[in-house]
Amino acid sequence: MSDSREPLCSQATVCLQQCLGDSVSVAAEDLAAKSHDGLKIAFAPEAVIKPVKPVEVGTLLKLANEYKVPVTTRGAGSTLTGSATPRRGGWVLDLSGLDHFEIDPLNNFCHAEAGAVTGRIQEAAMAMGRFYPPDPSSLKWCTIGGNIACNAGGLRCLKYGVTRDYVVSLEGYLPTGEHVKLGRDLKKFASGFNLRDLWIGSEGMLGVITHATLRLIPAPAARQTFLAAFSEECGALKAAQELLEAGVARPSILEFLDRLSVQGAEGRIGRTLFPEAPGSPLLLIELDGHPSEVTEESVHVESWLQRSSMAHLVASCMEEADELWEVRRKCSGAMFELANSKLNQDVVVPIRREVDLLDHVGKVRKETGLPIAVFGHAGDGNLHVNVMYDRKSPQVRETAAKAVRLVMEKVVELGGSISGEHGIGLAKTAYTDLEFTDVELATMQTIKNAMDPGNILNPGKLFEQFEPWRYDPVEVDLPWDNH
Repeated sequence: MSDSREPLCSQATVCLQQCLGDSVSVAAEDLAAKSHDGLKIAFAPEAVIKPVKPVEVGTLLKLANEYKVPVTTRGAGSTLTGSATPRRGGWVLDLSGLDHFEIDPLNNFCHAEAGAVTGRIQEAAMAMGRFYPPDPSSLKWCTIGGNIACNAGGLRCLKYGVTRDYVVSLEGYLPTGEHVKLGRDLKKFASGFNLRDLWIGSEGMLGVITHATLRLIPAPAARQTFLAAFSEECGALKAAQELLEAGVARPSILEFLDRLSVQGAEGRIGRTLFPEAPGSPLLLIELDGHPSEVTEESVHVESWLQRSSMAHLVASCMEEADELWEVRRKCSGAMFELANSKLNQDVVVPIRREVDLLDHVGKVRKETGLPIAVFGHAGDGNLHVNVMYDRKSPQVRETAAKAVRLVMEKVVELGGSISGEHGIGLAKTAYTDLEFTDVELATMQTIKNAMDPGNILNPGKLFEQFEPWRYDPVEVDLPWDNH
C-alpha cells in the first residue's frame, strides 16, 4: 500500500468521481491512511470520499446500492475495535470535513455536524458556561458522529452517563440514500418510534449521521481531585464500592489502576506519586459541582480515604490535579512496556462483581503466564482488561486468545457485557455468541436487513466472526496512541 501509483478504478468509482469530483480520492497515501482505525488492522479500500456538504452522502449511498459497493463511515478513526475498518474494501466515507457546530444558549443545545471534534465542542460549551459531559480519552481527536455511532463513554459516566444520554436528535441518510431526521430539536418529543436510538451505538451499520443536536448542562463551577494508594487491588475496589454505597459523595470520576498498570505508568512518567508505596494499586477520584457542594463532599471523601487507603494526595490547584492525573493518562500507552501486542477488552460488570472479575483475571494470568493489566472506571463497572502478548510467537497468540475467551466467559457469567464503551467492531465479534442468544442476534439481523437491504454499510461486522490476534498490525503512530 506504499506504492504511489493510483489503482485501477471500478466502474462504480469512476461514476462516483464524475458525480462528486474532488471529494473523491484514489491516491495511494489516502487509501493507506483510511485502511485502518485504532485497531491498526488494515483492509484496502478502493476510494476515500470526504464530502464538503451532507447531500453528497446521499449521492454516494445511492450509487453504492446501485453498484453493490461496501461503504465504511469514519471520523478520526480513533476507535480501538476496528469498527471503522473497511473489512470488505469498497469506499471509505470520511466525515471529518463536516465539522461545523454552534452552541444554542437558550435551549442549551449544541448543533453539530458529524465531523465536529468532541473536545472542541466541550471547550466552546465551557466558554459559554455550559457543559458537554461525555469524555472519551481521545476527545482531542475523535468526532461527535463517531462517538454517537459507538455510544462512547469515558471517565465521567459514573455521574453524567454516556453519549446516548445527550443526543436530542440526529440527521443523516439511510443506507439506501434517503435523507431522514430522527427526533426533533425539542425539549419534549413523543411522536412515533424512537428510531434515533437505533442509530446510537449501531457502529455505522444502520445509517450515516451527518448532523446531531446535543443536550448541554450547566458547567460545574468547582472540581476537587484525589489520588489514593491501597495495599491490595481488591481492597481498592471494595473501598470504592463503600464510598458509592454510603451516598455521601457523588464522584464525577472514580478510576481504578491495578499494580501492573501503575508500574507501567510510573515507568513512563519517570516517577512515583507515592514514594513510600511505589507500584501500589490506585484510585483516582474527582468531585465536581457547586463550590459548596464540592467542599462538603470533599470532607466525606477525605474521611473515607483516611480509613481505607494507605496514603492519599489532594490537589490544591489545577496544576496539582494534572500531576495526579498523569499516571492515569499514561496507562494505555504504558501497556506496551509489558509486551508488543495488546488485546484490550472494555468489559463491564455489575459494580458488586468487580472484585470477582479481578480475582478471575488473576487466575487467568497465572494459568496463561501472560501479563494482564486492569484499569478503568470503578464507579460504573467498566474495567479495561489488557491481555498483553508477543505476536511474534504463533503459540503465544493462541494463548492470548484463550485468555480473552476465559475473561469474556466470566464477564457474561457475572451478568456483564463484552463491551462497555468501545463497541463490537471487529475485535469483539468472536464473543458475541457468549452475550447474545440466537433470537437476539436474529432480531438485530432482521433490523439490519430491513434498513440496509443491500448490506452496504459497514459489512463484515457484528454478525461475522473475526480473530484480530491472527493479524499483524500496521506499523503507524496515531495521535492518540501515547495520550
